[in-house]
Amino acid sequence: MIVRDFNELKKTDKHIADAQWTSTRLLLADDGMGFSFHITVLEAGSEHTFHYKHHFESVYCMAGKGSITDVATGETHEIKPGVMYALNLNDKHILRATEELHMACCFNPPVTGTEVHREDGSYAPAEEAA
Repeated sequence: MIVRDFNELKKTDKHIADAQWTSTRLLLADDGMGFSFHITVLEAGSEHTFHYKHHFESVYCMAGKGSITDVATGETHEIKPGVMYALNLNDKHILRATEELHMACCFNPPVTGTEVHREDGSYAPAEEAA
């Protein structure tokens, strides 16, 4: 059994900060679960382009408001508490936070915790990140 305290992890190297967002990684690849689990907070007014070419991601909005745009189709969806989206086609997307967004995120394959977004908005494949 794995039990972790989000508030305690925020004081460790499992709490990552980047341009206008933070991510607290509660589960990572070395936990052996087959996915990683993060709580991510995006600053109000921020806009992020991501393209997880090597990972699937599902995201559940716990608080805040914003939108997600599928770059391939131009379709935009409202993000608010209770909304989930899944990037089942490695979808390149633009995430906008009109209010501070609090999101619960799962990645498959799991991230190691050392990844940084590359210029194209992706993380390196798992074998490169190891």
